[in-house]
Amino acid sequence: MKFKIIHDLPGRLRVRCGANTFNGEESYSIIKELESSSFIYSSEASSINGSILVYYEQGHRSDVLSQLSVLSISQLTIVSREERNQAREINLEFQHKLAMMVGKRYLLKWFVPAPIRAVFTLMRAYTFLKWGVDSLLKGKLDVKVLEATSIAVSLAQRNTATAGSIMFLLSLSELLEDYTRKKASNELTESLKINVDFAWMQRNGNLERVPISELKLGDRILIRTGSMIPIDGIVYDGEAMVNESSMTGEPLAVRKSADSTVFAGTVVEEGSLVISVTALSNETRINKIIELIHHSEGLKAGIQGKAEVLADAIVPFSFLLFGLTFLFTRNITKAISVLMVDYSCALKLSTPISIISAMREASTHKIVVKGGKHLEAYAKADIIIFDKTGTLTVASPRVEKVIPCKGYTREEVLKIAACMEEHFPHSVARAIVRKALEENLNHEEEHAEVEYLVAHGIATSIEGKRTLIGSYHFIFEDENIPLTEEDKSFIEQESDNNSIVYLAVGGQLAGFLCIEDPVREGTEEILQELRQLGLSQIVMLTGDSDKAAAKVADLLGIDTFYAQILPEDKAAIVEKYKQSGHKVIMVGDGINDSPALAAADVSVSMKDSSDIAREVADITLLASDLRELVTLRQLSLSMMKRINYNYGVILSFNTTLLLLGLGGLITPSTSAFFHNLSTMAISASSMKSLLPKEQKETT
Repeated sequence: MKFKIIHDLPGRLRVRCGANTFNGEESYSIIKELESSSFIYSSEASSINGSILVYYEQGHRSDVLSQLSVLSISQLTIVSREERNQAREINLEFQHKLAMMVGKRYLLKWFVPAPIRAVFTLMRAYTFLKWGVDSLLKGKLDVKVLEATSIAVSLAQRNTATAGSIMFLLSLSELLEDYTRKKASNELTESLKINVDFAWMQRNGNLERVPISELKLGDRILIRTGSMIPIDGIVYDGEAMVNESSMTGEPLAVRKSADSTVFAGTVVEEGSLVISVTALSNETRINKIIELIHHSEGLKAGIQGKAEVLADAIVPFSFLLFGLTFLFTRNITKAISVLMVDYSCALKLSTPISIISAMREASTHKIVVKGGKHLEAYAKADIIIFDKTGTLTVASPRVEKVIPCKGYTREEVLKIAACMEEHFPHSVARAIVRKALEENLNHEEEHAEVEYLVAHGIATSIEGKRTLIGSYHFIFEDENIPLTEEDKSFIEQESDNNSIVYLAVGGQLAGFLCIEDPVREGTEEILQELRQLGLSQIVMLTGDSDKAAAKVADLLGIDTFYAQILPEDKAAIVEKYKQSGHKVIMVGDGINDSPALAAADVSVSMKDSSDIAREVADITLLASDLRELVTLRQLSLSMMKRINYNYGVILSFNTTLLLLGLGGLITPSTSAFFHNLSTMAISASSMKSLLPKEQKETT
């Protein structure tokens, strides 16, 4: 491909190939081809002027130029619509429509005679006038009526320039609102998209790892505990509890057995299923989500809804003031000045722009927010509740001690524990298996099918004896394994305030494993920053012992902690704080956190969270750094501050215009000009970044 270098900076190169070198479809293929290179971070391609922008690893400039040189349009791989960057398409569509709108307006103004422009203005006015009449016929006195009246009065005064300006700004408002909705819908869709590449399929009595794209109708796939179901299907065999919150919004799992229907995107909490495939594509799932979004106000922040209500509520007062002005002054010019000042345009436009700007800025910090209302809730919260393991701690615990009891050896306890835990992908299980591997203990399976009890433990049978591993609650309270005072004293003496996993065989305690779970670096400082940003209480929830919980709470300066609690207890604690009038943020990462995440005013899942935690959570951190919670708090507070500031500016500035118009100090056209100018200025201001530049550079 031939090209000319336009800009050349270290790590950034822009070239131009000329107009019509490639089309819009081929631009996606160029991006895919370039980004397949390990030294290219990202790229952009514009078919309008044949421009290609490449961000690359410094030191690879010659490699980038070589890659561009060998590009051949005829040999590019076609990128399907499903694979395309939808956010890019939305941005390009918006930019194209905006350019067309502005270009058309000024081309008409500069090159078309005034009489013909007036005809165009009258033709465009018909649509706005029709909307106003329709609202009146429905008994509504809303913003559409005010807009139609403003245009009609301007035309009656033969002021087509003012009428044209009003319609241009209203069209711009509609374009921006449509862009806001599409961007929010796309971000939500992407955050819920199913990212499962392979499935385990039963063939001739064996399990084979098969790409999702190769599945056919009727194929049978196996889904185990903790895994997401990647397709729609019918249960052929097995029994499991499936969390369908991504489809229904209900946090409680539903029992599924033979002939039950299951959906893509739902998660198996416990048990296993063999599913017969009835739908092949993720598209069905995504289309359902988008359809739900389009028929719901779920994305809209409460403050955005208030702005729209306030805008409509002001309309009758505008008409009342118009009538009173004309009645007392008999001056139509002063009366028209009232109609020329419309609070609603700026109110309805600046708020969604502020929200989508904040959501976009959050995404640059690797934070996915599933709707504007969640940012608003995050700003208003006064309590933050953390699950301990994997959230405040690093989710990479290690086995500190293995203590045998009742005639078992240390090696036997570790071997049996690893044998049972290797089936379940949580952090403690991985730590136990890793410890056995480090000590070269061969833990070949000697048991039947294991039974995983969510947030409790594991049960199986080894050599005919019921074998259990899990929490204190599971072993000693649920399963009634005897625990003497001597045992309690021994455990307390050996545990060193660490978390403990207990092993019982044949109805007797066989031993226990002490698990050390180090806290994330810098967590104490982060919690202090959250306090300074208005979160008055910091609470920790954990299934660990009181001593292990107290150790972490003291280390981090946590206000309140709850230990040895079950998933339903976590949700109950969240509800208790809510009923006390608090607004609650819940931060968690595990299957057992999902009820509490669903119960909170706003919930946050971590990068390495379980599938179900990511599905339930309103906000997902795509990085492992808890500092993003601080960033998000600053961002949400700044968003609310900007929106409220905009309210004040809009109300005060437009009221000033009203008073100047009533006093005869400015004409209606001047009033309309300054009103429109202020709307554009506030909208442009709302697009600016919310966080300081220096913070962006350090994050």
